[in-house]
Amino acid sequence: MLCVYLLSFSVLFLLISRRLGREKMGMDAFAAGNLALGAAYVLQLLDGPAGSSWLSVVNHACTLGALLAYSVGGLRFFGRSIPLLGPLVALVLGYVAVQLLVEWAWGPVARYALFSAACALWFAAMVVVLLLGLRTFARALRAEALLLAALIGGIGVLNAVKLVKLLKGGLAALSMDGQFQVVFYVYMCSLATIIPPFVVWLVLRRLTDRLRDVAARDPLTRLLNRRGLTEALEPHLRRSGGGGRLLLIDVDHFKRINDRHGHQAGDAVLCAIVDVLRAAVREGDLLCRMGGEEFAAVCLGADAAAAGRVAERIRHAVASTVVLQGPDCEAVRCTVTVGISGAFTDEVSLAKAMRVADAALYRGKRAGRNRVCE
Repeated sequence: MLCVYLLSFSVLFLLISRRLGREKMGMDAFAAGNLALGAAYVLQLLDGPAGSSWLSVVNHACTLGALLAYSVGGLRFFGRSIPLLGPLVALVLGYVAVQLLVEWAWGPVARYALFSAACALWFAAMVVVLLLGLRTFARALRAEALLLAALIGGIGVLNAVKLVKLLKGGLAALSMDGQFQVVFYVYMCSLATIIPPFVVWLVLRRLTDRLRDVAARDPLTRLLNRRGLTEALEPHLRRSGGGGRLLLIDVDHFKRINDRHGHQAGDAVLCAIVDVLRAAVREGDLLCRMGGEEFAAVCLGADAAAAGRVAERIRHAVASTVVLQGPDCEAVRCTVTVGISGAFTDEVSLAKAMRVADAALYRGKRAGRNRVCE
């Protein structure tokens, strides 16, 4: 049943891989891993007691091939472009040759010991990579990475114990009459049962995170949109003493840029202004595209003086920057008008701050633009 289970998930992984298009998230490699592991289990069923057998030689090679495929799948899931077919073929054929050489020189016990050592080291390396990744590539999946590291660490420890037993007791240590072998295969079968749906969960988690990100960000500038700003502010507003001040920023005479240079040029100008905004605000402040040529900056925990300094820095930086230049147009500069709100500490005062900043912004527009108003 386990063989059918693994092979069925291979088909499912391939179908998911095709559905994902160009970014397969490693599902094709996971499918190859399941296929290799399923083949290894079939060979295990066909093989007799541990000893000199070509079935066990191929079984061990397929198992290591499965570990390679799973490793490549994991790296691809986290964005690394790693080839699979060439290394997989080389590993399987190379390990078959190494096994035959080891058994010819030292006997079947040495071959089984080599396999246990190789598996233990491979699992240990996987655990180390996962733990190191908690601060980098796996940071967004911390709980899942810790769970996977624990599961893999368990089978790694069992392989290390198996190696010691082989060195001490020979092939008799692999007898299914022994308690250790029962524990080993129960754990191995449990892990093989857990990993495939766990991989599907990781893909679903990644896709839902991306959908959430798409819903919370402006597609052109990648800044937060209104919904994203509201969600990003929630933890700050829940915290005692949280809140800040709101800056509304409007690009002056932006319609003229669109009318004169076209909408593509207008989009390029907006992106250039966003780069200026990112450099001008403080670390930890939030930026949002409210719509059109209007942006918002939330200065978290800022007093009136600090918010005023950020607003003036934004105004000066935009006015000093060439936001569009190319072979078909002269250098384009523009200015912004900034409205500053009072302090807000909750959703009610945030709504009021939005109205106050909006009124200040339009006072600045009427007063001649390119200025900061409170």
